[in-house]
Amino acid sequence: MEIIVLIKQVPDTTEVKIDPKTGTLIREGVESIINPDDLHAIEAALTLKEQFGGSVTAVSMGPPQAIDAISEAMGMGVDRGILLSDKAFAGADTWATSYTLGKAIQKLGPYDLIICGRQAIDGDTAQIGPQVADFLGIPQVTYVFEIEEVGEESLLVKRMLEDGYERVRCQMPALLTVVSRLNEPRYPVVGLLLDACRDEASIEVWNAADINVQNSDVGLSGSLTHVIKTFAPKFKRKTEILEGDTKTVVADLIAKLRENKLI
Repeated sequence: MEIIVLIKQVPDTTEVKIDPKTGTLIREGVESIINPDDLHAIEAALTLKEQFGGSVTAVSMGPPQAIDAISEAMGMGVDRGILLSDKAFAGADTWATSYTLGKAIQKLGPYDLIICGRQAIDGDTAQIGPQVADFLGIPQVTYVFEIEEVGEESLLVKRMLEDGYERVRCQMPALLTVVSRLNEPRYPVVGLLLDACRDEASIEVWNAADINVQNSDVGLSGSLTHVIKTFAPKFKRKTEILEGDTKTVVADLIAKLRENKLI
């Protein structure tokens, strides 16, 4: 079974701050990690490989330092790593990113399954998986929390809904986006991780020419949307002290909550 996993290196959002003067993210000194949902995608791919054989290829798009994310994935057991890195890719929105990833997948050749995390914690759009599937013209199932059955030509999964779940069968090749409920990601094996870090040449780095795309179709030039400004919303607290006996205070509090449409 040939599986492709799409992963992304993201800043640890628990430590990200915004420069109040420029409105941009302060990335200096902020640790980068594999997007948490993508770790569950890697685990799902490795579990399927252990059950059915085959190989797992991790594909990521980002600056040169994103090679660390690929190395960690290979430390977990991924067989092959592809990093899409080119100045032409910079500033891509989800449309341009999906197009770039899709072209790379086409170059990789035949595959049975593409797995990616539900969404990235730095953008929270949940658009990449569906857009890649649309570009490739393959079935997609989102919010998968259980893979029930895998056959030669189809698979059966459960996808999470707000008030339950639905069982979906789709033909392969297909793309799945998965949620954290699916599994518990394994830790990298020290030996494999050291091998990946020592021999970064084992991770292939592809640029725009390698995947046969024009600079005008990728990155900021190929993006349909543009971020005008990033800012942290400002909250103003208003305090009011209610006085009187308990019954009066409770009645006043309820009235205030209703007035502000909080109840």
